[in-house]
Amino acid sequence: MTLRAVVKGVGHYLPERVVPNSEFEATLDTNDEWIRARSGIERRHFAAEGETTSSMASAAARAALKDAGLAASDVDAIIVATSTADLTFPSAATMVQAELGMENGFAFDIQAVCAGFIYALSTANALILAGQATRVMVIGAETFSRIMDWTDRGTCVLFGDGAGALILEAQSGAGTAQDRGILSTDLNSDGRHKDLLYVDGGVSTGTTGHLRMQGNQVFRHAVEKLASTATKAMERAGISPADVDWIVPHQANIRIIQGTAKKLDLPMEKVVVTVQDHGNTSAASIPLALSVGRARGQIKEGDVIVTEAIGGGLAWGAVVLRW
Repeated sequence: MTLRAVVKGVGHYLPERVVPNSEFEATLDTNDEWIRARSGIERRHFAAEGETTSSMASAAARAALKDAGLAASDVDAIIVATSTADLTFPSAATMVQAELGMENGFAFDIQAVCAGFIYALSTANALILAGQATRVMVIGAETFSRIMDWTDRGTCVLFGDGAGALILEAQSGAGTAQDRGILSTDLNSDGRHKDLLYVDGGVSTGTTGHLRMQGNQVFRHAVEKLASTATKAMERAGISPADVDWIVPHQANIRIIQGTAKKLDLPMEKVVVTVQDHGNTSAASIPLALSVGRARGQIKEGDVIVTEAIGGGLAWGAVVLRW
């Protein structure tokens, strides 16, 4: 018998306010055609005043619990992947724990920017395999609209807010690639590339700061690193690209998504794409896409999914799972 971390439920939350590309035309030297051509983004959601990363994470958590048919008390741990927690501390995860009325277990945040959900999913898998938890709620949630420089047309049009949640449950498997659950993970980082994508604020500056990105350089690293980590994860899982039903990538830029799929020799028909509707929601991107893909009827039980992401750090990684 082999222990596996199996998806038990999924859910997401998006703020009510939808911001089309045209809304930026009044304040920036940009237009809908320019944004679509370079990113594939058509619209994104922005959090309302008083709406926070933890409140959105809690809403996504409730949706995942409902989908799984579970109560908050049935969960042993909560991991929130975010770079935009409400406060420096305590963690957004403990705020979600309180909001859900969960008095048992433990909760903590993981910060790996856009790769955060991959890191959180890998950590949850390790907790389950180690026997430290039976059910783990993994959430990606971001309010990137609060760290944008609204004069920088190269970055502020790319990002959005939202949250997605996944519940993993320990189940027994045969130890083969036919098992449901997480089949393999691959994590990487290279701190030498810090200046390519970062926020120029924090404890050292006494300011929240704004996101800064060298988009062309990030793009140059992204396709190669994403294809490489996905390939490693597939090899570890004992599968080939032909076995993959869906790629669910970090939704940052349609050209990166297309380039990675091409490098993996997988058609776009096998890629779950939501970037046009959500923009780049950083750590929330993948769980949002998983939840939306399932709701669309694309992702079904038994499907083999490869999910990968790259973010500031640089940090990148991939997870292979059978739904």
